[in-house]
Amino acid sequence: MNRFQQEVDATVDALLLQQVILYPTDTVWGLGCDAEALPAVEKLYQLKGREAGKPSIVLVADRAMLARYAAEVPAGLDAALAAQTRPTTYLLPASRAVAPALVGPDGTVGLRIVHDEFCFKMVRRLGHGVVSTSANKPGQPAPAVYGDLDPDLLRGADYVANWRRDDATRVAPSRVVRLGPGGALEVVRE
Repeated sequence: MNRFQQEVDATVDALLLQQVILYPTDTVWGLGCDAEALPAVEKLYQLKGREAGKPSIVLVADRAMLARYAAEVPAGLDAALAAQTRPTTYLLPASRAVAPALVGPDGTVGLRIVHDEFCFKMVRRLGHGVVSTSANKPGQPAPAVYGDLDPDLLRGADYVANWRRDDATRVAPSRVVRLGPGGALEVVRE
């Protein structure tokens, strides 16, 4: 087994134990956990210092997994997915499969289909969504590279992925959009 697969397996093992992970996402370094495990979500929020009622993104592997967490998939979603040119999170009505802490006050959940190989394999092997919130304390910048990580979060995470730690590529957080009537995109965060 190669090092990449070993790291995917180790990360998924931590998720199956309902642990909080620190990992490279398709955008910035993130804190994550099983999106269906409420105790893990609460632990993640406590570690990050995130206020209750402020939802986090859920990474999914494909449209079918996205549909598991969306109570309704808008007609324009397929066209929006086909046209996207960068990681994009879609705010969609949340289904009951989502831990309540991940649902916004308006009843939506942020869902992003990942294309990064590590994240895709991790989510696919787990078999359901993984929480993704930037690995920073509130008010601090999102860590684009491993060296930017807050030492308290490094110590507080149950598992720190040993993948892309030496990658110096800086990518912005995902774009966040809502799909309006007729499939029109409303940009919430560029």
